[in-house]
Amino acid sequence: MTKRWSGVEKMLVLSVSFTMFLLVFRLFYWGRIAFTFYPWNFFLAIIPLLLSRTLYKWNKLNVKSITVLLCWLLFLPNAPYIITDIFHFREREPVTKWYDLLLVTSAAWNGLIIGIVSLLQVEEFLQKHLSLIKVRIAMFISIIACSFGIYLGRFLRFNSWDIFTNTDRLMHSLAFQFLHPQENIKTWAFTVLFAAMLALVYYTIKNLAALVRTY
Repeated sequence: MTKRWSGVEKMLVLSVSFTMFLLVFRLFYWGRIAFTFYPWNFFLAIIPLLLSRTLYKWNKLNVKSITVLLCWLLFLPNAPYIITDIFHFREREPVTKWYDLLLVTSAAWNGLIIGIVSLLQVEEFLQKHLSLIKVRIAMFISIIACSFGIYLGRFLRFNSWDIFTNTDRLMHSLAFQFLHPQENIKTWAFTVLFAAMLALVYYTIKNLAALVRTY
């Protein structure tokens, strides 16, 4: 019988709960309202994890699973996007500065690790149906698309659901980004560098156990 929660998922719940505890304690101890976007951002971050968890348990590559896979890719940027919430960090008296630093860094870590676990689950699913080279290409595309999505969310203020609710504006923006790359150096510099960082973390965590054993 399949376990309801895996060990990794329990650790993710514990880790996110720690961040939420810091947020609630901040409110009651100092009486200051800030970082109220975190609960919503974590809700969005968990969506791709739930989708990848579903795929991880399936054994067929069909229209249903491909639909879930596309939805997963659409929502995936919401997880590592939380890293960029570090931009909101600044000293807010009377709150101790190191406390808010701990809050935003723990949140950034949670967003990153949720995204990594979700990528690992999707890779495991794809390995059941595709050759190794196709899986690697799919993961490469996913990481690049995720990084580009983070740019769209952080700097152009698009959301995952804008593909349905704000289609014209989103398509116009995408066309401009792709057709005029020379005018969007910031877009592609961020996308490439963030993807490189995400890929490094992804493959480090993926191979960590083997690396430790051979150290």
